[in-house]
Amino acid sequence: MAKLVYMDNSATTFTKPEVLEEMLPYFTQKFGNPSSMYRMSDLTRKAIATAREQVAKAINADPKEIFFTAGGSEGDNWALKGIAYANRSKGNHIITTEIEHHAILHAGKFLEKEGFEVTYLPVDDEGFVSVDALKAAITDKTILVSVMFANNEIGTIMPIKEIAKVCKEKGVYFHTDAVQAVGHVPVDVQDLGVDMLSMAGHKFYGPKGVGAMYIRKGVKIENLIHGGAQEKGKRASTENTPGIVGLGKAIELATSELEEEIARLTKLRDKLTKGLMEKIPHAQLNGPKDGSKRNPNNVNMSFIGVEGETLLLDLDDAGICASTGSACASGSLDPSHVLLAIGCKHEVAHGSLRLTLGAGNTEEDVDYALETIPAIIKRRREMSPLWFDFLKQRGEK
Repeated sequence: MAKLVYMDNSATTFTKPEVLEEMLPYFTQKFGNPSSMYRMSDLTRKAIATAREQVAKAINADPKEIFFTAGGSEGDNWALKGIAYANRSKGNHIITTEIEHHAILHAGKFLEKEGFEVTYLPVDDEGFVSVDALKAAITDKTILVSVMFANNEIGTIMPIKEIAKVCKEKGVYFHTDAVQAVGHVPVDVQDLGVDMLSMAGHKFYGPKGVGAMYIRKGVKIENLIHGGAQEKGKRASTENTPGIVGLGKAIELATSELEEEIARLTKLRDKLTKGLMEKIPHAQLNGPKDGSKRNPNNVNMSFIGVEGETLLLDLDDAGICASTGSACASGSLDPSHVLLAIGCKHEVAHGSLRLTLGAGNTEEDVDYALETIPAIIKRRREMSPLWFDFLKQRGEK
């Protein structure tokens, strides 16, 4: 395989060399436990404080409102379970959407077993939740609303500011899973009005296994992890100093280059989308048609007559790394819950492909994808009874 084109940046990104360079001393030289009293530990404490300031500056928060975690899934679980347990005396109702990440959906199912009521709001055919429907779903027992900032599969950017306004008017906490947004689109927690926000370093060229939570001052939330007094007593566990340093550097780099990278990726995304739609008959774009309401790097399409997992294997043979809405690889025969929620039929959702661009992608990569993917789709369709049935139904063959 001579060529490698990585187009799965919403799954994870590479760690930028500048980030790795910043991290390395904290593995071998400045390795002191931040909770210890000697001077070596001063270095790690100061490094963590610097990273906290970097994260806070990137999203316009106070450093005291930033708490480091092990990633987005921990942050999502902390938001739901922490608010639920701390505010049980007020109510037991939580609202989210049908297209959230499984870290939210599975945490919601867990809380249902604990006696909480969870409403999973539907979305429209582009993945948007109705603010009016959300407002109508809030009751006097509602304690939390959690709606993701940008969808990880179809790139839909939710009306976060409007949702936050409704929640504030109703006196309900609002959390947003911003794992796919931070470092990719502007995020200002003061302007948005959110109470909590979760992020993960490996989505914006930082290391894996580290994330951060913004928790607005005054939010009543229970700890998810109990033990020592780290993170101002909110999150026990010896700090992952190298990871935290890397997260801080990565978010600093991402936000400093944000405007230029949004413009670059949007141009590549639109070229890729337009090219695939033109070259592949009966291709379906999933998610928002208006590019300004979609993550700049996201392309999600479905191709009738093609099975997603087979498509990924063919692409891998051609040196293209991507993902699909089919969950076959995880042992499930069900297609993506996101694609089903926006109204895709099973056979259409099974033939989905997600291509997410990143810092390492070039126009040459897009050209290669536009040369390779249509040829694979054509070859697979020629072997598919489903494709010929589809054409027959349409009177095309």
